[in-house]
Amino acid sequence: MVTKKVTSILKSLVKERKLTPIERLSSRLGYMGAGFIMISPYLLPSTAGAVTYIIGGLLSLPQVWVAKQWNLVIVNVNVTLGYLIYWYNI
Repeated sequence: MVTKKVTSILKSLVKERKLTPIERLSSRLGYMGAGFIMISPYLLPSTAGAVTYIIGGLLSLPQVWVAKQWNLVIVNVNVTLGYLIYWYNI
């Protein structure tokens, strides 16, 4: 009895909706970008590490842009520009 009430209250708090194609694509790109960023520290002394950081930052940018998480947009642009400068100076 209590479980049914709790379940109905929780269901009323959740809005069910389908993702748009842009949201699906940006989510997939974001996961791919996160993967590049995760492997980059292990490759960093070489040029490949800087390149994977740049690719990861660019690929994860659409996900945070579509989600309107502007602080993370700034972080991703900062990472991309920083490693572009690093790559240029190698």
